[in-house]
Order: sequence, then C-alpha cells, then structure tokens
Amino acid sequence: MDLLNRTINLPQITELLLNNKLVITTMFIAVFFIIKRLIVEIIKKKSNQSKRTKINLVNNLFTILMIIAIFNIWSEEIQKFAFSIAAFIVAIVLATREFIQCFIGFIYLLSSRPFRIGDWVQVGNYCGEVHSTDWAKLTLLEVDKDDYQYTGKTLYLPNSQLITSVIKNLNFLKRYAMHHFTIVRDASVNPFEFLDTLNEKARLYCDDFNDVAIRYNQLIESRLDINISGPEPHIQVATSDIGDTQVFFTIFCPTEKAMEIEQKLTSDFMKLWFEHKIFVSVK
Repeated sequence: MDLLNRTINLPQITELLLNNKLVITTMFIAVFFIIKRLIVEIIKKKSNQSKRTKINLVNNLFTILMIIAIFNIWSEEIQKFAFSIAAFIVAIVLATREFIQCFIGFIYLLSSRPFRIGDWVQVGNYCGEVHSTDWAKLTLLEVDKDDYQYTGKTLYLPNSQLITSVIKNLNFLKRYAMHHFTIVRDASVNPFEFLDTLNEKARLYCDDFNDVAIRYNQLIESRLDINISGPEPHIQVATSDIGDTQVFFTIFCPTEKAMEIEQKLTSDFMKLWFEHKIFVSVK
C-alpha cells in the first residue's frame, strides 16, 4: 500500500518541483557551478600556459550563461516588476518635477558659476542683486534697470527658471553703466544746430570722473575681450516712423550719477530746443 502511494505521489511531486521556479533556479545554479568547477580543474591539470586567461574566460562565460538562464526563467516576473517600478518612478517624477528641476538648476549654478553673491544679474525679465542661493531658489534684491536703484523688493526665483531663461550678468553696472536715453520732439527745429553745444555739456558733466571712467572702460574691455563705446559721450540724431526728431544719448558714467546727468542733459536740450524754435518762429 505504501509503495502504491509513493508511486502515485512521485509524479505529482516531480511536477510540483518542475513548476517551482525557485527550485529550478537553484538547480541551474548548482549545475552551472559544478560544471564550471570541473572545467576549471581540467584546465589547471592539462594546460601549461595561459591558465589564468582560460580560467577567467570560463568564469566570465559561465557567469553570462547563468544570468541569461535566470533571466529566461524569471522573465515574466522581471517584466511585471520592471513595469511596476517604471510606473512608480514616473509617478514620483511627475509629482516632484519642479523640485527636480530646481535641484538641476542648483547643480548648473555650482558647475557653471554664471554669477556670484553680490553680482547684478538679469534672469528673464527680473533684475536684481544676488542675495543668496540654495538648492531650491535664487534670492534677488530687485534693481530698476532704468534708474539703477533698489526698489526695496525681494525676488525669490525657483532654480528651474535658471535652466529655461537667459541669464545676464550685469555686475559691471554696479559701478559704471552705459546709460542710454532718448528725447523725442517734433521736426520744427533742426537739432544739428546745437548738437555741438550738447556734446560740450555732456563732456563737462562727465569731466569729474573721466579718468576713472577710462580705466574702468579698459578693465571691462580687457575682461570681456570686446570693444565697447565710451567713455566719451555720444549723441546721435534720427527720425521716427512718423517724422518726429529723435536724439539718442549714450553716457558712460557712474551708476549713481546716471539719472542726474540725464536730467541735466534733458534740461539743456529742452532749453536749446525752445530757444531755436522761438528764433525760427520770429524769423
């Protein structure tokens, strides 16, 4: 009776073992190691030269075959696991995308160093002095580009914007600026009649700091390896699309004096313009 039960249960046990992937994997590994060990022993006994090369080749070959065999046995489970991991990773990436971009932006700052603490920079449409940086944000003390004054506002820009926006280093503007402004009037007066007077006024207002401006201008050209206009003031005359007269001023001056000089030259221009207009009217 016991023999009959054993005869009946043996095929079932065999089938159960063959369907168990863990048992099959263990058997494969054991067989692979035994075969590899036998081959290595044969090489050691019969081969006189290049034993290490042959043994190393056998080890690598059996390792690759073992990985392929295990992968084939567990391919279905590995595929399901990979899909689960991929779905989980995608969900995590989507949920933390902004934080990941901020961290990448921080790595970009550390690697490229486009600016330092205290520099004036422009990121997109935002301009200010760099106050601090961390892995999440860039802190700027906002500066008005038109009058070079602090607005009193603090800007917190996520580092992700540093990857997608153009970064302009405006550090040289902290001391000296290439200040541009334009005056527009009608065409009743010819500005070339008093252009020399305006140039004399501009040179007079820039005379106090002319020597320092020359040295600073040369410093900027040396560091940037470019030629920039200045430090002599430039005044150009043009006309607009509707026929008005446009006078363009370019002054290389200390940042804190830019608006003061602009107001003085504007006052001189308006005075000369009205004087010539009255003269033309009387004439």
